Amino acid sequence: MRNGTKSPKGARWNAQGSRQSAASARASQTPSRHKTDTLAGAKRSYERYIALARDAASAGDTIESENYYQHAEHYLRAMRERADGADTQDERAGARQIPTA
Repeated sequence: MRNGTKSPKGARWNAQGSRQSAASARASQTPSRHKTDTLAGAKRSYERYIALARDAASAGDTIESENYYQHAEHYLRAMRERADGADTQDERAGARQIPTA
């Protein structure tokens, strides 16, 4: 409650003094579910799916193995894109630097 007014059940006040529902307050505080935002997260997922694919292949389940290999390939592409993006950013940063004489 604020200034004697009754707030709806579950409502919260945010830092700007506006009402915010409990669901949107939780959503803003919850970290992203996807861990592939970083190169390390993509690598970890890639390695996990490769291991799962090998286990499925050794068990003789070719369909499950191919499924896991396809998931691993997705993360391999994500790693390459992030690495290419980092290289491009480095090149742009190098081009902006003024050489000192």
